[in-house]
Amino acid sequence: MSLFPPIEPPDHEAAAAARARQRQLTKPPGSLGRLEELSAWVAACQGRCPPRQFDRARVVVFAGDHGVAGAGVSAYPAEVTAQMVANFDAGGAAINVLADLAGAGVRVVDIAVDTDTPLSPAIGAYKVRRGSGNIAVEDALSDEEVHAALEAGRRIADEEVDTGADLLIAGDMGIGNTTPATTLVAALTNIEPVALIGRGTGVDDAGWARKTAAVRDALYRTRHDRSDPVALLRICGGADLAAMAGFCAQAAVRRTPLLLDGLVTTAAALVAERLAPGARQWWQAAHRSTEPAHQAALEQLELQPLFDLGLRLGEGTGAAVALPLVRAAVAVLTSMATFAEAGISTGTDGVPDGP
Repeated sequence: MSLFPPIEPPDHEAAAAARARQRQLTKPPGSLGRLEELSAWVAACQGRCPPRQFDRARVVVFAGDHGVAGAGVSAYPAEVTAQMVANFDAGGAAINVLADLAGAGVRVVDIAVDTDTPLSPAIGAYKVRRGSGNIAVEDALSDEEVHAALEAGRRIADEEVDTGADLLIAGDMGIGNTTPATTLVAALTNIEPVALIGRGTGVDDAGWARKTAAVRDALYRTRHDRSDPVALLRICGGADLAAMAGFCAQAAVRRTPLLLDGLVTTAAALVAERLAPGARQWWQAAHRSTEPAHQAALEQLELQPLFDLGLRLGEGTGAAVALPLVRAAVAVLTSMATFAEAGISTGTDGVPDGP
């Protein structure tokens, strides 16, 4: 039985109306590039043209530790995850700064941080376990845990939409999390791991070699289960990645647009698309990170990133930077004058007459 209902596509008629309106605005057709297509996507997601400006964009940062971090695959120690959760809660992280600038709220959830002392009941309400297993030698999760994590992501998406969120952003925090994320991408794209593995938090050559070995070992353990997205999350993913997959899929179920961030959230989205085919129509890729596996995942999802600034932080930061671009696309479509309204004459091809 499918974990998610069939995904309804965005409203193609609203998108067509948005494109038609773009042709009537006081500019040469297509001159605002991707902003024009973004405005059509928003109109389609909202089922109306012109679309509404976003009033309650929400970033949800999914935090979790990974046993594979103990194999030396990260430049930072595992205790940083819990410390960063406290930093998010205090408003001191990059995502807090960038989300505030973009007009978005931030929520952090402890899905699998390796600590028994969550900062608050709200942060720890959906905790599945203390750290996911070391995927190089054991499954990340049990059957019960992977379903609990997927359900956590689904419920978190529902909570946000039910309280008024009109755009969602998935963020991540977890030392070592690019290792399971890369393994998931390798399993779902059939690309040789050495071509996908990046430097993550900035590991040196020895760390890169350890990470490569861990990914290969984990990938080997998935060899009989690569057509089963839930099994992949159980074997080589983790509770935070499973929760993000559930969150991304449920956003599409709830017809709510979502911005993807870097490698970790996009790897989770790649799984979500297998769980809920068609969900990707409700997503935009904010940026292209420096991780090779991120580009592979974007290509598999057929999503074109909005920009490439060499970002590799995670947390949802790239998506927060992209949010003003999406807002700009909406503003142009809704607020620019048409040729008729401005009294500007056009030629037979519908563009302004020359001097």
